[in-house]
Amino acid sequence: MDPVQLWDTARPILVNGALQVAAAIALWVAGTWLINLAVRLLSAALERQKVEPTIIRYLRSFVEVVLKIALVVAILGYFGIETTTFAALLAGVGVAIGAAWGGLLSNFAAGAFLVVLRPFKVGDFICAGGITGTVKEIGLFATAITTPDNVLTLVGNSKIFGDSIQNFSANAYRRVDLKAQLAQGADHAAAIALLRERVAKVENALVDPAPDVEILEFTASGPVLAVRPYCHTDHYWQVYFDTNRVIRDALGEAGFPVPEMPVAVRSVGAK
Repeated sequence: MDPVQLWDTARPILVNGALQVAAAIALWVAGTWLINLAVRLLSAALERQKVEPTIIRYLRSFVEVVLKIALVVAILGYFGIETTTFAALLAGVGVAIGAAWGGLLSNFAAGAFLVVLRPFKVGDFICAGGITGTVKEIGLFATAITTPDNVLTLVGNSKIFGDSIQNFSANAYRRVDLKAQLAQGADHAAAIALLRERVAKVENALVDPAPDVEILEFTASGPVLAVRPYCHTDHYWQVYFDTNRVIRDALGEAGFPVPEMPVAVRSVGAK
């Protein structure tokens, strides 16, 4: 075929294809803008009703995913692509990737239960799925947790829901567990009284309940005191470090002897 004739034949097809691609892009951009607008309006309406932020984020993610799927199907239908055939194709492919979808669906279902049952909410400090940190977002399939060393970690909702959940923010306060080693022969009663007085003055340590200071155990070096102040979870590490410093300073200033570490003596013939 002559090149000119070939071009004349192909040009309408190429132009029509280019117009269809441009129209599809335009529809996608316009549809995405409308979806984002709808999601923002939904969020604003829920915020005015003072709905829990966790539920708002979850509904936003769900509505956005559903609307984008509907937009893709609508664009395909607009350009004459049979959506029923497309759905059947997806169903066939779904059989092959059923295991993967099963995991996604389990995460989705677990996320719904997390929102409804509310074992924790955004901003809580928790330990779940083997990760400890502050909840930043409860998504459709995963929960975002920022660990104390400032690492954002995504944990599958099914792993969280199927495991033990510790919510350190649920109660008004938590206990800080520390130890103080005394030397053999040290006046443990005086040490206990001193530490109770000094630890109670640590910033953000609660007065009620008062700090616990008692003999925890005995070692070869001497008695070990349990020093346990209480505080809100937001102040946990500040109270932890300040109490450690108070233990060292208080016992040192009062002249308590430094515990001696026992040294094992080996016999001359030991190998």
